[in-house]
Amino acid sequence: MTRVEDPTDEVEQRCFASGARLVAGIDEVGRGAWAGPVSVGIAVVDAAALAMFPTGVRDSKMLSPARREALFPLLQQAVLAYFVGQASPDECDRFGMTEAQRLATQRAFARLPVAPDQVILDGAVNFSGSSDAIVLPGADRRVLTVAAASILAKVTRDRQMIRYHDTYPEYDFASNKGYPSPVHKDALERIGMSRIHRRSWSFASRYASLIS
Repeated sequence: MTRVEDPTDEVEQRCFASGARLVAGIDEVGRGAWAGPVSVGIAVVDAAALAMFPTGVRDSKMLSPARREALFPLLQQAVLAYFVGQASPDECDRFGMTEAQRLATQRAFARLPVAPDQVILDGAVNFSGSSDAIVLPGADRRVLTVAAASILAKVTRDRQMIRYHDTYPEYDFASNKGYPSPVHKDALERIGMSRIHRRSWSFASRYASLIS
């Protein structure tokens, strides 16, 4: 079995060495969900804040819900600033996912009390709005601040989907967080889509006549 390496601060340290004082890691969650918002987390650090990070920070997908929840307040305290911006399911439908990610990122930047000198982005597409962003596929697994952003975004979105469960209990959003699961698919078959489903996604054509 291949050992999964923990993310490091190598990229951030290169940024500090090049003159950046504030570095931001950016990651999105919810892109592949059938319901709920797409969320983009931005975590901003300086060298001192980065040195205070808790142990065990990893890509949120590699952590249990309990571990993500445990790390969440520790990261809130460690980073200089963070915010999780969102684009609604309707905006995902109207603008497409890449533009929805850009919108969510813009909203997150607008709420930050500080402006980073350098941003590091997970993925292959630069949706950050920064022309000199460092774009790295797999950065959520490799770069410490991006992993932190993924945890902050994931916990924030998961909590929101749990609240949606109270309004739409048939879909079991508390468990699946809007991603396809047997219970989720069964509910779509029986009662159609809710107001927070993404109606332009390919799956939606199978339930179009049942939209509630």
